[in-house]
Amino acid sequence: MNVLSLDGKTAVVTGGAQGIGAATARMLEGAGARVAVFDLKPHDGFPVDVTDEAAVKDAFARAADALGGIDMLVNNAGRVARKPAVELPLAEWQAVVDVNLTGTFLCSRTAHRYMKARGGGAIVNVASIMGLSGGLFPNASYQAAKGGVVNLTRALALEWASDGIRVNAVAPTFVDTELTAAIFSSPEKLATVMQHTPLGRLPEVEDVAAAILFLCSGAARCVTGIVLPVDSGYLAR
Repeated sequence: MNVLSLDGKTAVVTGGAQGIGAATARMLEGAGARVAVFDLKPHDGFPVDVTDEAAVKDAFARAADALGGIDMLVNNAGRVARKPAVELPLAEWQAVVDVNLTGTFLCSRTAHRYMKARGGGAIVNVASIMGLSGGLFPNASYQAAKGGVVNLTRALALEWASDGIRVNAVAPTFVDTELTAAIFSSPEKLATVMQHTPLGRLPEVEDVAAAILFLCSGAARCVTGIVLPVDSGYLAR
């Protein structure tokens, strides 16, 4: 028996057009799932702004109709404003919180009724080591939002356990994606990151996707309310 098999299952991946989201969609499909991708960017899936409640409800209804139901949700859509707090405009703060935290809440709440109707499901939120630490660079809005995602994960895990819905999160360290281009393009900043990376290597998007696959699968059937670091040892310090 392959406990990582997702044969016959369906999933929604937000922010799934690139980076960790795209890698996750590919990995879930490789495990047998049918996947609907939500993203603002042009792609083959469902164009949706995860901060727009009406748009989220409409996208889930269309995805559920196309897939025949929804068993899994990966909340990956994200945004960053890497600036010192005293230089961060309120509008940018709010935009980061809206996408990373409010979007996760809206998508999870909307997915709940589809999963409950199927007797359960799995939600995996993409948090961050920045939600569990003080970070390395000024990034207050992102850190606050991801810290919220961490505790939202715990809250929903307890609230929805009786519905058979498991809610977990992954917490990646710095991964080379569009959101971290400013870090990976700076030798000085990347050197700082590596000083806080005990394993001496940073995860690829597929490493994060593999952790998400585990949390979605039957291998994690008794796992809920956890935050799984994919951080090459960053949080062990």
